[in-house]
Amino acid sequence: MEQPQSQPYAQEATDPDARWLNAVLHTAFLALLCSSLVRYLTHAHGGDARTVALFVTFPLLYAAGRLLAPAPAPGTRPTVRHLVWLGAVTANWIVLLVQAPSATWCAMPLLFTGLHALPPRLAVPLVALLTALVVGSEIRMSHGTLNPNMVVAPPAIGAVATAVLVHLQRQSARRRLLIDDLVRTRRDLAATERRAGVLAERHRLSAEIHDTLAQGLTSQRMLLQAAERVWRTDPATAHDHLREATGITARNLTEARRLVQDLGPADLTDDTLPGALRALTERESRPGLAVEFRLDGTPGPLPDRVEATLLRIAQGALANVREHAAATRAALTLTCLDDRIALDIADNGRGFDPTARPAPVSGRGHGLPAMRIRARQAGGTLTVESTPGEGTVVTAITPLEFAP
Repeated sequence: MEQPQSQPYAQEATDPDARWLNAVLHTAFLALLCSSLVRYLTHAHGGDARTVALFVTFPLLYAAGRLLAPAPAPGTRPTVRHLVWLGAVTANWIVLLVQAPSATWCAMPLLFTGLHALPPRLAVPLVALLTALVVGSEIRMSHGTLNPNMVVAPPAIGAVATAVLVHLQRQSARRRLLIDDLVRTRRDLAATERRAGVLAERHRLSAEIHDTLAQGLTSQRMLLQAAERVWRTDPATAHDHLREATGITARNLTEARRLVQDLGPADLTDDTLPGALRALTERESRPGLAVEFRLDGTPGPLPDRVEATLLRIAQGALANVREHAAATRAALTLTCLDDRIALDIADNGRGFDPTARPAPVSGRGHGLPAMRIRARQAGGTLTVESTPGEGTVVTAITPLEFAP
């Protein structure tokens, strides 16, 4: 299939080197043609009308090819139309050369045009043909002793031009392949980054939902079940459970709205991290589980990311204590140092073996992995120390200089 004629012109419009090369080729062609015509008319004393017609037809045919048979883009096959045009121009020059040997050097633009537009397997035979005709014409025009330069110079020039342009073509082809590889790599990298971003956002939402909505729903279920059990025997206690479940519902609704708006924890809106942790321990304290808060050191202004990370880790750890540890006491300790801040969540529950692979539970298993991801994203670490029957200590340490 032939390529659209507008493609080379679009290439020239965007490639200044292509415009410059074409301008040089056209100027050289016209200059050599005019020089050959003047020399012919001078030596032939007016010349033959048919030869002059060939001199006139030659540039017209050359210009027509620019409009009707443009050169192919680099790295693409020449069209049939372009090959026909190049053959017609070459045939015109050969006939002109027979009648006017002064047209010898008009072969140079044809040589460069062929090398520039044709693949090497077609360009090299064309250059050999043009060179042989130039040598033959030079020998025919010579008088007396044959000048060796007439035989050596045209092949030497043709060989050098061929070697240089073929080298440039191959180098350009390698560059195009490299650019294609780079473009493909950038496209693949962008797709990978998009997938990584989607996965990271899924992990973030999963952790947010686990640490807020899921915990609140679990607490509501436990309170409603407790209220149902004592509804007839102890209505006052049942009403207390309902009021507490209603409060959790209100907090969950606030957290859900802030999650949709991509905001931080609601507890940190009007309070500092120590105040939010103290409020968390008060909410989590209930009959059978006493939770206390301790502050070691004086915290200065903390980055929002550090505060949100540590609060979410505390929420996740206390949810594990409430649901799995069967503990009666738990303590949150916030230790403030110059370059980092540490949060310890300790309980006296049943403990577990941190090195053992936990049994899969449907819909569960987000707690510790989510806390580790949060700590890592904030540039910190999370460690778990536990022994069966001796409780558990979860420690999150976050460097202050990491956070923006």
